[in-house]
Amino acid sequence: MNDDGMSSPPFVQSDGNSRAKRPSQADERTTLVAFLRWHRETLTHKCAGLEPKQLAERAVGRSALSLLGLVRHAAESERFWFRRVMTGQELPPLFAPHDAFAVANADAQMVAEAWQAWQAEIAFADRFVDAAPDLEVAGDEPGEGPVSLRWVLMHMVEEYARHNGHADLLREQIDGAVGL
Repeated sequence: MNDDGMSSPPFVQSDGNSRAKRPSQADERTTLVAFLRWHRETLTHKCAGLEPKQLAERAVGRSALSLLGLVRHAAESERFWFRRVMTGQELPPLFAPHDAFAVANADAQMVAEAWQAWQAEIAFADRFVDAAPDLEVAGDEPGEGPVSLRWVLMHMVEEYARHNGHADLLREQIDGAVGL
């Protein structure tokens, strides 16, 4: 409910399960990109139909995790791996350091800012991947050294898969919705 007692529309709309089909027979690049896109869309669907306060709800015991926190973390991850590591851009975090999950008292503006930041980072990453001549393009992970685009894409699939499991649990606790 918003301040005037009226229910506000959900921030993320869903048209059902419209995730793009993952190719069962394709080259490595196409497969990696398709799986990453599918996992990004999965997080979107887990957030669909919820109001800002629901998106910020810490629905699992003592955990600080929320769906909105996962969206903010995803934006930071996309930014780190594609802008900082792969292109060497020196940019500050989108959210206060170590604050991506801190979303108490979320409102529509906080949700909109997180959503827009995530979508902007995804768009940048997609443009970078599309322009890369191959998966051997290397970036420099601070403190670790060179990593290939192949490794970054695989890591991002891993990152989203892990957090989409969290999103499953959070969404079920919020309103009972399960699966996709």
